[in-house]
Amino acid sequence: MFSIKSLKTRVFQPPKDDLFSFIEENISDLKEKSIIVFASKIISIWQGRCIPKGSVKDKDELIRKEAELYLERNNSSNRYAMLTIKNNTLIPTAGIDESNGGNYYILWPRSPFSAAKKIYRFLKQKYQLKKFGIIIADSHCIPLRRGTIGISLAHCGFFPLRNYRGKKDIFGRKFKVSQLNITDSLAAAATLAMGEGREQTPIAIIEGLTGVKFENPNKSKASDIRIKRKEDIYAPLLWQGKWKRGKSLLPQKEKEGKITK
Repeated sequence: MFSIKSLKTRVFQPPKDDLFSFIEENISDLKEKSIIVFASKIISIWQGRCIPKGSVKDKDELIRKEAELYLERNNSSNRYAMLTIKNNTLIPTAGIDESNGGNYYILWPRSPFSAAKKIYRFLKQKYQLKKFGIIIADSHCIPLRRGTIGISLAHCGFFPLRNYRGKKDIFGRKFKVSQLNITDSLAAAATLAMGEGREQTPIAIIEGLTGVKFENPNKSKASDIRIKRKEDIYAPLLWQGKWKRGKSLLPQKEKEGKITK
């Protein structure tokens, strides 16, 4: 049975704070085969991805700048939010958040897979680990469901899927398409442990996992988990809207820093 422990911390201060000293303040040791989950907001603050609210005359224009694709606000229910796609993820407002940001808009992390690998390098050296994983998680909305749930923006050090294709179920029928999404499942569980309000628990440590394939962190890449839009099972619904191209272009291949021994 695996366990999830969230860590109570000081406030990680926007517009910029030091993540590595923050980790040292709050993590005394780590076990092999742990997975450490970081709230995306502290990654964004570490990168300085904070915009003073007073400098933004039109939040919608900031959303258009951050989005790859977007639907105008008048297309949403009650004009509550702009629906966008960023990092191949369907997300409201391009991930821009105001909660726990003080007087700042907190943008999504820049190049999250590269950020995850930088954190991996630091933890590997600091805690002398051989096999472990990193997840950068954020909250997300599921269509036709109330409330938020955690989702993985990036992973590192483990393969994010468990493949059942070609295997038999309990009645001998072979699975054709089933793959268990490990990284989003763990992000959801960790987000439940970390909370969404005043908890001040932006890091969670998952221990005792079985069935996770730890691997060379240089193999961790966005294409392991992202699906091409034309192959998405929800494509007939997803592409009915009048999408407009935002100013943030999804690179053909995200730069992913190599991890040296």
